[in-house]
Amino acid sequence: MLLIYLDEHALGEAEREQCYAESAQLAQDLNSSGQYLAASPLHPTSMATSIRMRNGKRLVTDGPFAETREQLGGYYLIDARDLDEAIGIAARVPVARVGTVEIRPVMEIAGLPAKARRFDPLAGLPAKGGRFGPTAGLPTG
Repeated sequence: MLLIYLDEHALGEAEREQCYAESAQLAQDLNSSGQYLAASPLHPTSMATSIRMRNGKRLVTDGPFAETREQLGGYYLIDARDLDEAIGIAARVPVARVGTVEIRPVMEIAGLPAKARRFDPLAGLPAKGGRFGPTAGLPTG
């Protein structure tokens, strides 16, 4: 999984639209090579809700868990042979020019429903456009 981090205010509207176009093209390229599994941008952290369970009590907080310089803006779920190939793909993510792309292997664990083992976050959702289209890595607001 490629996790996309950036300062939510790092890009102006024109730069954001250009990154959306480049991100969509990267998703198309990865799809053509059979490496694309999923991608999606996330709404800004102002739309986040954080949940913590402490001593059996649920704590609900608006906003992100922690204030940081860069926020999680989206992701690509890819199929790469090895770390070197994943690094090559991560370097092509447009936001890597202004933010950070973290590469993290996805673990499979026993006992999960079969559908969950083969990650499909877009099942039953629109394939293009809106907040679920292939424009990962950029905040939408």
